[in-house]
Amino acid sequence: MADDINTLEDLQAVAGEVAPEAVEMVQRDPVRDELGRSYATGKRKDAVARVWIKPGSGKVTVNGKEMNVYFARPVLQMILAQPFSVAGVEGQFDVVATVKGGGLSGQAGAVKHGVSKALQLYDPSLRGALKAAGFLTRDSRVVERKKYGKAKARKSFQFSKR
Repeated sequence: MADDINTLEDLQAVAGEVAPEAVEMVQRDPVRDELGRSYATGKRKDAVARVWIKPGSGKVTVNGKEMNVYFARPVLQMILAQPFSVAGVEGQFDVVATVKGGGLSGQAGAVKHGVSKALQLYDPSLRGALKAAGFLTRDSRVVERKKYGKAKARKSFQFSKR
């Protein structure tokens, strides 16, 4: 068959034989549980966040506390709000998250990653905006381990010639 296609017209004739339903893009279905929630796991550095979102008034709860109590720094609160502003759904979803490991900055990044993944599972049409902003990609950077014979991961002890 490959040697039969020598011109563009031959290629168009072969392409016309393909069933149109095979060419259509695959439409993703929303993933929700029986309570109407979507679940996702977000990770950043050593922090792991389990995130549930459901339609609501925009209330964010992290480890049983309000977002502005758990993440007191405004920068961390802004990080958590980014997926909603990019998707254009501010104040439309309630978030319940449990976070373990890492520090506050890593935990905020983990919750952001989990919220982004849960949003695209709840409404697959939001995937394009979230992916373009880079929120669905897991930031794989972690702290480098300390090596023996070194003061830290790469720092050496002071050198003296004599």
